[in-house]
Amino acid sequence: MGSGGRIGNGLALGLVLLMTVQGFCAAFFLNDVMGDIRRDGFGWALGLEVVANLTLIGAVGIEGLVLRALLGRQRRAEQALSAAQGALAEIVAARLDDWALTPSERDVALFTIKGCTIAEVASLRGSSEATVKSHLNAVYRKAEVSGRAQLVALFVEDLFAGAIEVPARQKPAHGAAGPQA
Repeated sequence: MGSGGRIGNGLALGLVLLMTVQGFCAAFFLNDVMGDIRRDGFGWALGLEVVANLTLIGAVGIEGLVLRALLGRQRRAEQALSAAQGALAEIVAARLDDWALTPSERDVALFTIKGCTIAEVASLRGSSEATVKSHLNAVYRKAEVSGRAQLVALFVEDLFAGAIEVPARQKPAHGAAGPQA
């Protein structure tokens, strides 16, 4: 995943370091309070210091639990995203196979589904825009759609038609009719 979409090792390490410093501070203050109690006895001021120290120790523990939960949630989200990406790839491959596209039509369809313009597809394939338009029209005809938006919608509908398994991907049912817009 990209560097911006992840809690990341750097941030997690920074939080762990911060928690470590807080832990050392709590140990220092606790040692100081214990020394004061041995020397002066227990009073209301020392009681307040003990409460503040215990609060700091509790906060470090809570920070650790929150960090652990966030990292676990992030891991599960990444697994679900990976499963969705794999499921979409399976859906696209199966649909393109069902339509019996030529290799050129298949390339044009894939570039189109990925959002490339006709000019970009032509450049990527080293062909003319007219050739790409011709292949794209064949794809639309075989897919029984009228344009790019409907072509992409077929795959989105298939993706949302069934549940996505995170650990093991199963081939989705094809031709499942979803709600029509």
